[in-house]
Amino acid sequence: MAQKKAHEVDGWLARPQGAFPIVLIYGPDRGLVSERATLYARKAGFQLDDPFSVTRLDAGELENDPGRLVDEANTVAMFADRRLIWIKGAGSHKALGASLKDLCATPPASTLILVEGGDLKKGAPVRAAVEQGSAGMALPCYVDQARAIDGVIDEVLARDGLTIAPEARQALKSSLGGDRLATRSEIDKLALYARGDSRIEIAHVTGIVGDVSAKSLDDATDAILAGDIAGFDRAFSGWVNAGNAPFQLVSAVMRQFQQLELLRTAVDGGSSASGAVTAARPPVFFSRRSNVERAVQRWTPSAIARGLERLQSTVLAMRTRSQLEEPTARQAMLALAIEARRLR
Repeated sequence: MAQKKAHEVDGWLARPQGAFPIVLIYGPDRGLVSERATLYARKAGFQLDDPFSVTRLDAGELENDPGRLVDEANTVAMFADRRLIWIKGAGSHKALGASLKDLCATPPASTLILVEGGDLKKGAPVRAAVEQGSAGMALPCYVDQARAIDGVIDEVLARDGLTIAPEARQALKSSLGGDRLATRSEIDKLALYARGDSRIEIAHVTGIVGDVSAKSLDDATDAILAGDIAGFDRAFSGWVNAGNAPFQLVSAVMRQFQQLELLRTAVDGGSSASGAVTAARPPVFFSRRSNVERAVQRWTPSAIARGLERLQSTVLAMRTRSQLEEPTARQAMLALAIEARRLR
């Protein structure tokens, strides 16, 4: 059995020990999963933009074509010594789990298989295949806790030569969500806002984070989940015109999709939509429960995975092209609303 506990993952990624051609990185924090998967792929020596050595696949595609992964894994690269097969969106996929089990038993000679998974429960086919295989390594990623968030804050601010006052740190932490990429994005924006100063004070935090209106966030989020395109456009315009930052709305929608993924897993496990929403933690506000229940019934696991992938890419795009933050956020969330209407 090859697996690490959550607190051991960073240390293992810094100095990977042993040869594991099949690596699963999973957990509810999609941003953290993606960040660690990217780190591992780079440490393994791959140029991530090289199409000859890196093949990216969606777990849903492989589920519908059970033999494809084994065929891909045993295909010799034409212009590279090794290949990386990078699978995203792994969930309760039985056929993918069976393929990974076979590959763990007979690992490919020159191919590394990297799998990004959601919040996989113990015994889930994909997780069980990797954990029980001698050629596999399973690395769990959980939502940033206080100590982990402090580490991210210190890392990002140190890069720009900044320190932060204790009261400013507490205010910042209270405004951050549970996704690693969204967390980094917000701290990056704070560092940019404080450029020219050596120390971040409470005024910097309140200046960039602002006073978030939960009602406006909920209106935009519910419109996206329901496929109400006109409603989303009104909520988004109102949010931006009030002087709020688009990345805060993207972060809120990402947190909702993460919760939606957990609720959908509970429903697929036999719970009713109303029961799953009632038992949700953090709790869903009573006025939104019917909206969220309908969303749980309407959004499929693969659609939720695609939505999270889109939001994750949006966070990265907003961070690298800050001058296009507003249209980037609007376009991504509008696409989600259109997807919801199609599902409806």
